[in-house]
Amino acid sequence: MTQSLSRAQLPAPRQASAALCRLNGSAITGVSIAVLIFLCLPVLIVVPMSFSSASSLRFPPESLSLRWYLEVFNDERWVLAIRTSLILAALSSTLALALGSLAAYGITRGRFRGKQILQSNFISPLIIPSVVVAVALYFALARVGLLGSFAGLLVGHTLLGVPYVLLIMTVAIRSFDIRIEQVAFTLGASWFTMFRRVLIPNLLPSIAAAWIFAFVTSFDEVVITTFIAGTHETVPKRMFNDLVLQVNPSITAIAALLIFVSVTLMALAGWLARRGRTRLHRSQAQA
Repeated sequence: MTQSLSRAQLPAPRQASAALCRLNGSAITGVSIAVLIFLCLPVLIVVPMSFSSASSLRFPPESLSLRWYLEVFNDERWVLAIRTSLILAALSSTLALALGSLAAYGITRGRFRGKQILQSNFISPLIIPSVVVAVALYFALARVGLLGSFAGLLVGHTLLGVPYVLLIMTVAIRSFDIRIEQVAFTLGASWFTMFRRVLIPNLLPSIAAAWIFAFVTSFDEVVITTFIAGTHETVPKRMFNDLVLQVNPSITAIAALLIFVSVTLMALAGWLARRGRTRLHRSQAQA
């Protein structure tokens, strides 16, 4: 019977290797923490500045006030931009959820040649630079007369959301036991009935997480919006246009709101994804 050796009993080369592994682990942890702090520095600066009462950007703020938040919500152009962004993100994420979920099911459950090529085509907007996608959409929408329209903007943002939905739903559908679907078909359920009453209820947390990712992607998009939006203004586009002309402190209030909304939604999406995996394991164990 072989027993594990203590550290003192390990040969010198193995002790050196173990020490090196611990050192590498400590170094990786230290670098990771440093990178995280570096990425969080803008947030730690922008959020306090948004509560400043000064007429110019100052850090640290001399005194605290809600002045710039009130200015944002009292400005009709900002209110209109927020409304446009919310409506656009809600509609595009819903369309992306429907299209991406159906595509994910077909790619996951289907048996046909070219599945990998088709999946790569769906997720290509994540790989291709945003400027290239924006130029392509510009010419494509101009040919069909949708350039500068809300419908064209909706098409562009839906295109951006589909890859996130496809990736999340592909993992969720692949994790779902296909035998449960087969049992539903055996009992006489049509594909639509199985999809509506069996698959969707079990994948609901993942569906919600996919919708949130598509929503955040649409709400934060600026490059493609600038190319195809025309006179329509979203929050990121309005921020970009204002920064070109002058540095207005109200930008910090909008930035702080965007940070809060994005972090909250991402945390919710992560919680829903974990809950979805737990729910799938539980339902399959019961089956």
